[in-house]
Amino acid sequence: MTDRRGTLWAAILGSGIVFLDSSVLTVALPRIARDLPAHVVGTLEGESYVYNGYLLGESAFLILAGWLTDVHGRRRIFTLGLTAFGASSLLSGFAPSLESLIVLRVLQGISGALIVPGSLALVTTSFSGEEQGRAFGVWSGASAGVAVLGPMLGGLLVDALSWRAVFLINVPLVLVALWLTRRYVGEGRAAAPSGSLDLPGTVLTALALAGLSVGAISGQQRGWSNPSAFVALGIGGIATALLPWWMLRAPDPLVPPALFRSRNFTVTNLSTLVVYAALAVTFYYLTLFLQGTLGYSAAAAGVATMPGVLLLALFSSRLGGLSARYGARWLLTLGPILMAVGVLWLSRIPSASPAWALSAAARTFTPPSGYVTSVLPGLLVFGLGATLMVAPLTATVMASVPVERAGVASAVNTAISDVGPQLAVAVLFVAMTQNFYGALARDAPGLDVASAAVRHAVAPLNVPGPGVSEEVQRAARDASTGAFRLAMVVAAVLLFAGAVINAAGLRLPSGAPVVRVASADPLWRRCRHVAQERPANP
Repeated sequence: MTDRRGTLWAAILGSGIVFLDSSVLTVALPRIARDLPAHVVGTLEGESYVYNGYLLGESAFLILAGWLTDVHGRRRIFTLGLTAFGASSLLSGFAPSLESLIVLRVLQGISGALIVPGSLALVTTSFSGEEQGRAFGVWSGASAGVAVLGPMLGGLLVDALSWRAVFLINVPLVLVALWLTRRYVGEGRAAAPSGSLDLPGTVLTALALAGLSVGAISGQQRGWSNPSAFVALGIGGIATALLPWWMLRAPDPLVPPALFRSRNFTVTNLSTLVVYAALAVTFYYLTLFLQGTLGYSAAAAGVATMPGVLLLALFSSRLGGLSARYGARWLLTLGPILMAVGVLWLSRIPSASPAWALSAAARTFTPPSGYVTSVLPGLLVFGLGATLMVAPLTATVMASVPVERAGVASAVNTAISDVGPQLAVAVLFVAMTQNFYGALARDAPGLDVASAAVRHAVAPLNVPGPGVSEEVQRAARDASTGAFRLAMVVAAVLLFAGAVINAAGLRLPSGAPVVRVASADPLWRRCRHVAQERPANP
């Protein structure tokens, strides 16, 4: 195995462990809540904190981790992150209580933040031109494969062994990644590392990212009438507003303002914000709609949404080199447009579409005709657009900054792709709720939709509770379909906006390679790309 290929696989495996951990955990949560005692938090609330504790740790430390990667060396910080992730996974596998597992999940998030920026920096500094585009494509495909296989692997581990195996499986994978890193990855750091840490900037970025994340999660879990959501969002909003002011005044800011003087860096990060928000909205609410409104089983909903992700997994490596050969602007314009067309097709799913149980007992392995005509075409078009867009978008972000700032640049882009989708899903839920109960009041005029009892029994994109009449069930199904269509239209608008932003904002010569980073230092001959995890479970 060559050094570059070995580095690519080290980077893929490193970040793949992070993504795998999040995707397999969703299947294990009910068993964790049943088996572990909770002394401080409630069971349902504890489940939420176990899942979102990782996100909190990662969000708070992402930008700092990017700075550490640039200043103290990519391999050193990448190795530190892997070691800490393996240790926290091992301890999580033996957690004695729900509270201890929550703390360990936060530590896992901090460890993951140390892994992600370094992995992308390794790709950026190891490949150039068309080869880098292919490397980004390979990484995107591997990440999509993890997203597909994660829940299935988690289910097998939980059923055959224990929920503890979901964490313990990380340990041998971390050991392999550490061996690859030691064997193939060269060290590297900024040409002129800073002698001091921007402590105020570190605190502001942590408060901004963690505050916005916690606020979005809290609003969905506890309801927007709970003050905790607004307190967290307020803290995050104030810190976000103060960040530019401090960046322009700090002698050595954590995030150099010079990064945003690059037009392509600013444009592609803005595009990341809207496109990944749309992606999160699409898959999150499509999954809820299939299960809660159309009656798909959890397994059927998971299989139903796989085709688009499979396209990304299978073909992104082959299409990744196109951006370097022909220029990224047309891919970054056409990709979101195709995704928007796919989303608009999904908005046409009728409320009367038949359910899909996908179980041996029900003998319903074959999808219903409604899925083939209403869901599958939209997902295939959406997946084709995502395949065209994902690798070129990340390549363009990283090509637009100096190589010595690759760690901070990747951390900024990752933070945007993490927090933006959470906020989009949370804010849109408010609009969907208003739309749902407005339609329900119109179609079931005798129903008091403002009462707590009704809202508990009948909620958007959820199966109505026991005792609800057939008339109200039909009205709720139609109202949920209308709320889902609203979400898909919003997602399509965001995607069209992303296409316009890329078409009008990017400044790339026609036919010029997107990726122009090439280091003369033989230590920087390795590779890898980082894709984004999907948003928190509300």
